[in-house]
Formats: sequence, structure tokens, C-alpha cells
Amino acid sequence: MHSPLLEPYRGPALHLPNRAAMAPMTRSRADDATGVPTPIMTEYYTQRAAAGLIVSEGIWPHRLGKGGPGVPGLTEPAHVEGWRRTTRAVHAAGGRIFAQLWHVGRVSHPDILGGDRPVAPSAAAISHGRVFTASGAKDHVVPRAMSASEVVEAVEAHAAAARNAVDAGFDGVEINGAYGYLIAQFLSDNANLRTDGYSDRVRFAIEVVEAVAAAIGADRTGLRVSPGNPLNDIVESDPAPRYHRLLGALDGMGLAYLHVLQSGKYAALADLRPRWRGTLMAGYDGPEPGGREQAEQALRADLADVYAFGRLYLANPDLPQRIAADAPLNPLRENGIYGGDAEGYLDYPTLNG
Repeated sequence: MHSPLLEPYRGPALHLPNRAAMAPMTRSRADDATGVPTPIMTEYYTQRAAAGLIVSEGIWPHRLGKGGPGVPGLTEPAHVEGWRRTTRAVHAAGGRIFAQLWHVGRVSHPDILGGDRPVAPSAAAISHGRVFTASGAKDHVVPRAMSASEVVEAVEAHAAAARNAVDAGFDGVEINGAYGYLIAQFLSDNANLRTDGYSDRVRFAIEVVEAVAAAIGADRTGLRVSPGNPLNDIVESDPAPRYHRLLGALDGMGLAYLHVLQSGKYAALADLRPRWRGTLMAGYDGPEPGGREQAEQALRADLADVYAFGRLYLANPDLPQRIAADAPLNPLRENGIYGGDAEGYLDYPTLNG
């Protein structure tokens, strides 16, 4: 049977040759001191240009948004120039690529931020787990609560980074509102204990999306959310009303897409799909990577227009070709997922050798 993943997609803003997108995946190969992308990153993304859409690894839009060693930035001219090499190569290979803007908030450490304390909506620390730094895993620290002016600064930083992304040749940006990072912290019950106007838990997310859309156009702006996902010590006791309000505020803007990660007990895709008139990209978060059968079911059931694969693209640069040929998939190797050189990064074989 022909796979719906191979069908072209033509939405209000997004026109793709297939529906098998590549999800953002941290790979930690940028220059750690500067955040400038390295040449092997250009080759990595170019290898995967057959994806319907590539969403880049998370990129910090503010110096306090960096989440680990080797994570790239998009705040300086050198970042723009480094990313321009990648976008040109991806476009030359026939691909499309969005930059993911990723402010991690409290999911960082002074060792990552040059001695500065991580910032968050409130001074509420992550209660379990550790954060990876260049000198090893460290305990989470209590973050510094952002002042009202710092919240505004973070909104403006997303807009400035989005302008840099377009200047660097990206086709658009995806705002990371998922997985317990800064926007998700504002959306949560336990990380957002504010008593000012940002006690309205959807306000910050809406302001970031509006600022980015005003900067580069709504048709080049996407948002990723993970309703009900507990990663990084996030509590959303009743996600549905919160995300209904969020989508109600954003649905009429004409965004490029909404990227919904299905995870946890809340059936986010089934609940949110009827509330979103634009393009919906789905992803699956679980102990096993989202597979082809699961993706095809989501498309055939009209729960999504596009499906984003993560680990399958990491190990299979030519994933659409493998789907078309019904070919076996390369297994993922643990070595080289985060940091290092070409091993585990550029050396996964393709069907054409």
C-alpha cells in the first residue's frame, strides 16, 4: 500500500514534497565557546535534505537560553554566517529547513552559562535528575526568577533570533514550547508561581509567538508543544483547558504549523486537532521512537497533516527513500548521539551507499 508519508502536502503556508518531517534533535556539535555551527553540521543536515521539512536542533535565542555543551546560538553575526552555510547547502540539495528557537530556562547550569544562574518564571528548582555540563553531570540549581523586564527581553530575544534565522536563510522558525523548557515552564503549574500578569500561564507563549510572527511573518512561524508531558519536572494537572485557550489565541494567526507531541495520558492530538484550522505536525514521545506504522495511522486518521520523526532520521538520512522502497532501517547506535565528531553523526549508510 502506498504510504501517506510520501504524499506531497500543500497547506495554507507550508508546501512540502512529502509528509515525513525531521524533528529537532540536539546533537551538540557546535563550537562550545562561541555557539557557531561547525562544518560537519552542514554535512549532517544536507544528508537529510530529502525530508519533507527539516527542523533544526534547538538553537539558543538568548545567552541565558543555552542548555548544554555544543549547543548552537543565533544571536551574533558569526552565528548567522555559520548557519547560512548550512541553509545554502540544504537548499542546493532540494531541502527545506526551519530553525528551532530553544530557550531552556531553568534546565541549565552556571557551568553552561559562564557562571550566571539560570532564569525561570519563578525560583523553583527541578526536583530530580541532573544537567549535563562540559565537566559532567551536575545537580540542578535553584533558578533566578525573571523580572517583568526580563520576561519582555526574552520575548524580544525570540523575535531577534527569528530575524537572524531568516537572514541566515532558514525558511522559517519553530518556537520550542515543549519538554519543560522556558515556555513550558510558564505554561506549567509548578514552575510558574508568579503573581503578576504572567500568572496567566498562556500569556508568555502567546507573546513569543506574536512577536516572532510580527518579525518574520506568521507563515514562517511554527510552535511546538508537548501537552501533559512531565519531562524536566513539569506538572500540568489539567492540560486540556490550558491548551484550548492557547490554541484559541493562535489559531487565527495563520501560522506555518502547530507541532504537537503526543505523550503522557492526555490524548493531545485527538483533542487539539479539531481546534486547529492550520497545518498540524505530529510527533510521538515514548520509550520507543515513533515508527512508520504509527505515523501512517495518524495521517490516515486525519490527526495530523505531517509527521515528525526524530531518532529514525538520526540513523536513516534517506528515510523517505527507505519508506518508498520498503527497505530495512538502520539501527540507532548510542555512541555519538551527543557531541563528538563524525562517528555516529555522519556515518550512517544510505541505500545508495
